[in-house]
Amino acid sequence: MGAAEYVQAAVTPLVALLGNPNCGKTALFNRLTGSRQKVANYAGVTIERKEGAFTSPAGQHFRVLDLPGAYSLSAHTPDEAITRDVVAGLRAGEAPPNAVVCVVNATNLRLNLRLVLEIQRLGLPMILALNMVDVAKKRGIVIDTVRMAQELGMPVVETIAVQAGGEKELLRVLDQMPFGDVTTPFPLSVIDAVSVEETQREVRRILDVCTSHESDTGNLTEQIDHVVLHPVAGPLILAAIMFLIFQAVFSWAAAPMEMIKSGVEAVGAWIGTGLSDGPLRSLLVEGIMGGVGSVLVFLPQILILFFFILVLEDCGYLPRAAFLLDRLMGRVGLSGRAFIPLLSSFACAIPGVMAARTIQNPRDRLITIMIAPLMTCSARLPVYALIIAAFIPDREVGIFNLQGLVLFILYAAGILSAMAVAWVFQRFMGSHGQQPLMLELPSYHWPHLRNLALGLWERARIFMTRVGTTILVLMILVWFLSSFPGAPEGATQPPIYYSVAGMIGRGLSVIFEPIGFGWQICIALVPGMAAREVAVGALGTVYALSASGSDVAQSLTPLIAKSWSIATALSLLAWYVFAPQCLSTLSVVKRETGSMRYPLIMAAYMFALAYVASFITYRVALATLGG
Repeated sequence: MGAAEYVQAAVTPLVALLGNPNCGKTALFNRLTGSRQKVANYAGVTIERKEGAFTSPAGQHFRVLDLPGAYSLSAHTPDEAITRDVVAGLRAGEAPPNAVVCVVNATNLRLNLRLVLEIQRLGLPMILALNMVDVAKKRGIVIDTVRMAQELGMPVVETIAVQAGGEKELLRVLDQMPFGDVTTPFPLSVIDAVSVEETQREVRRILDVCTSHESDTGNLTEQIDHVVLHPVAGPLILAAIMFLIFQAVFSWAAAPMEMIKSGVEAVGAWIGTGLSDGPLRSLLVEGIMGGVGSVLVFLPQILILFFFILVLEDCGYLPRAAFLLDRLMGRVGLSGRAFIPLLSSFACAIPGVMAARTIQNPRDRLITIMIAPLMTCSARLPVYALIIAAFIPDREVGIFNLQGLVLFILYAAGILSAMAVAWVFQRFMGSHGQQPLMLELPSYHWPHLRNLALGLWERARIFMTRVGTTILVLMILVWFLSSFPGAPEGATQPPIYYSVAGMIGRGLSVIFEPIGFGWQICIALVPGMAAREVAVGALGTVYALSASGSDVAQSLTPLIAKSWSIATALSLLAWYVFAPQCLSTLSVVKRETGSMRYPLIMAAYMFALAYVASFITYRVALATLGG
């Protein structure tokens, strides 16, 4: 940062947005800043720091900080500790804000106002933003903002963060605030000087004089929850939703996958016919098109999976799923709060591990981190889809697609194994008994199409970036190691057999032969440690270089269907249910736990589980299905 930027930062008021989770705080941040955001981590931790900038209608420049969601400044989680320290001016390298905008859910003030009263005791300039007032008005909830401003001693404005122009009243009040020297917050001890009970009594008093629920007609959320949270119907609905997702991953993706596969094969054939035999043709056709193309074809399935996750998250169902699973997870020593990090791990274990910081109990947090990689992340999906397409018939079993059914079983195996491992960990680490789950259930609403489109675009961008960077580089490396030094005269095997990669694969096959993995599979396992989906690209490169003549142009699925036994295919599926984590996940686990001990334990127990599961699967398949 240059000198001019330091001066500008010093004179531009810093406004902190603070509020409970699910109050619409981040939506308001996005509404204010648009694309003018900088995302980094707070120093020394992996908690995201989001700062943006905006200019008010009066021409005043502001910096705005989106603080992590908190229910109280009496911090119980790492996120709440960051919020407390930043607001109180205790965070090294972070100046206290010039003003705090407390964002509250207008339909749930009884819960939200406790945090407002706690921050008020710090003596900072404040504005109360009543968000979702449109929803409150539809329900018939009347809020006297003038009286509330008098009771609280601060400006109170109405906002609708998801609506264009919903921030205008907040901007008007910000323009009227006198920003001078930074106010030094009072010590945090002023918060503890007032009991929680006394704070809640004050919340009730303010609501009694400032709000009216006489016209409150109730809401559709409560009526839906009578069914969705029913002790019998609720779990059945959850199971049906999860089953639908895995059926759709195969059924809906078939057409776009076929289009991508045809396009990749056409490009590969065009390049092949335009170049004479040699290293360049081999690199482009077998190395890049054979490797990268084998991974790219699974983009539709990944987007369909994320479509459902984003819809469930945006409509408000995910916290209810956590509530439904609380009793089940309590039996293995976890709380339902672990459900959100574990569900995030279906996308990628890294955000799942990082999301575990919202769990208050340190032991529960550590166990959740240790089992998060057992959830079937999206990087496993290309491996599963490849093997299922090659060996599982595409036919209907009753009303279900058999391939989708197998995929559901693989995901279920990951979930059940995670619960079993959690039970083992809590036996070794000691049980503290099941703790009650306190969770805010947001109102149901239709998913916002803009949020869905942005979310899917972000996932597609991340996937394509990985294909164009990490996977491409690794495929070129695999091609190079698989092509040199070449076959000697009189060789009876394909040239790759005598290459550096072939020697590595043959060396590893001594370890993996008991579970049915040949040297080609062993080659793919090594780059798969960088990113799991790379294993598919590596297999594409290896088998393209192992093939000859017209076979090179074939897609990977029929190649492995001819090369592997059903026992080997099932063994590899079992391996990837438990496969040791990619290196980036292990590094995040080290940062989150502050020790190398836990990533090493994670890698060791997952390798052991993967090997034992594959060994049993391979031997049983050989005995029952034959080679």
